[in-house]
Amino acid sequence: MGKLTVRALRVVLVMVLAGTVFVQASMVWALATDPENGSLPLTPLRVITFLGMVSAQVALVCVWRLVTMVRRATVFSHAAFRYVDGMIGAIVAAALLWFAVTALNAPGQRDDPGVTVIMGGVGMAILGVALIVLVLRMLLAQAVARDVEAAQLQAELDEVI
Repeated sequence: MGKLTVRALRVVLVMVLAGTVFVQASMVWALATDPENGSLPLTPLRVITFLGMVSAQVALVCVWRLVTMVRRATVFSHAAFRYVDGMIGAIVAAALLWFAVTALNAPGQRDDPGVTVIMGGVGMAILGVALIVLVLRMLLAQAVARDVEAAQLQAELDEVI
């Protein structure tokens, strides 16, 4: 992974992290100062938004750590699984939060249930991303196992020579 790529990715990660912190601050401000007007349950939506930003932040930190491991050539180790598992957990949490938003929004969509169906589909797509990352985790596990096996074979070969 090139230095330019890593720097560009880190700039994007920092910008997204700053954006999530801004949204969280806005939600806290809105919870403290803006009363509900009765059309939608705003307090639960604001809390869910806050928690959704937390899940995004967890995923961002995990990506940052994995990129660091790639730059140091240590990504093919058991330590990487902690961050991949963190990403999977964050994505699943985001999907569950999206389903909660869908459930809160559903009563207002009785005349047009298609919106609720589409929102449910988006939640399924988010879960699909978690499954893709799970498959990538399995590929990482195979790569780590091969790396360990190669190191053992190299050690045996060094003993013979």
